[in-house]
Amino acid sequence: MSGPLSHIRVLDLSRILAGPWASQTLGDLGAEIIKIERPQVGDDTRQWGPPYIKDEDGNDTRDAAYYMSANRNKRSVAIDMAAPDGQALIRDLVAHCDVVIENFKVGGLKKYGLDYDSLKKIKPDLVYCSITGFGQTGPYANRAGYDFLIQGMGGLMSVTGQPGNGPEAGPVKVGVALSDVMTGLYAVIGVQAALAHRDRTGEGQHVDLALLDVQVATLANQAMNYLASGNAPGLMGNAHPNIVPYQAFATSDGHMILAVGNDNQFAKFCKVAGMPELAEDERFTTNASRVKYRDELVPILRERIVKNELDWWISQLETAHVPCGPINTIDRVFADPQVQARDMKVDLDHPVAGKVPSVGSPLKFSNSPVEYRNAPPVLAADTKDVLESVLSLSEDEITKLTERGIVQQ
Repeated sequence: MSGPLSHIRVLDLSRILAGPWASQTLGDLGAEIIKIERPQVGDDTRQWGPPYIKDEDGNDTRDAAYYMSANRNKRSVAIDMAAPDGQALIRDLVAHCDVVIENFKVGGLKKYGLDYDSLKKIKPDLVYCSITGFGQTGPYANRAGYDFLIQGMGGLMSVTGQPGNGPEAGPVKVGVALSDVMTGLYAVIGVQAALAHRDRTGEGQHVDLALLDVQVATLANQAMNYLASGNAPGLMGNAHPNIVPYQAFATSDGHMILAVGNDNQFAKFCKVAGMPELAEDERFTTNASRVKYRDELVPILRERIVKNELDWWISQLETAHVPCGPINTIDRVFADPQVQARDMKVDLDHPVAGKVPSVGSPLKFSNSPVEYRNAPPVLAADTKDVLESVLSLSEDEITKLTERGIVQQ
């Protein structure tokens, strides 16, 4: 293996999305990922379908597309964690790993001797990353946390949705499990920082990540708008709290995002729209005044923009260097020439399906590019190989563990 993290081995005890997203990203960067799964069942998301990937004859396999989204570049090892001998195997693997990632409830792994305090006795320089809904401390620490719940509790849904009292009004969750994904990315940052600290000092440590903390942290300018003013932002639909016009508008045959970031761009837009005088109106000459008079400006823009087709607006505004774009469906996203040019869809070899699609990594390196070594593995695909190569177990020992149901191969 190559890649900037090819010297790192990760034991992945996580499942669902946040933890697997972190370990997949580390795997994309070259780390060896050993994914521990329950025998016969595996990661819960293997069953989160339809849709499922299909085998070479076009039949559904047991692995859902959801599972396939977060588990490439890993090796699947099926061990019964509830069995003492299974716990012993995992502890033996920890001694050969640099990082452990887990997303069990607070204290859930202590009874198995797989918590940080237990494992650091085996490997003092271990980097141990825990991902939970609410963190290892605080009054909510023992609660279960799910992305939808966190989007609500963490304030994201209070600024996502349509204002007003109509049937379409109200808070709306983001269509992707964004709290999970962002927590996975913060986990990668935390793990890499802890590894850098270990390399300088020889010390391992426990990285404690909470979905709620991440959601609060990534409120970004909306959080600061509140902290600076004392006023909690509310629902604004597709509009922006600090920039106008910066929202979606209906054209005659679709919807366009208009993202005017400064006064010069607004003047250029007005010229394209055939309304140059609008940019000279004292209510709209500066962004601050456009924010103040938003309710007067936006209806004028809506009435004008709807008179032309989407492609006309995109062509004219791009020529004038005014930021804009269509609202693409996901099929159009992957048909976009820019997305294709950046290799954001890749096909990976799979032992059952032949080839499976995967979303490419956004990380582009000049000297140590991301490698797509393998598709998300079928359950227990690597049990025998890992136990032999990492723990030096004999074939007879592995067979006996299999017969007792401790491992699956």
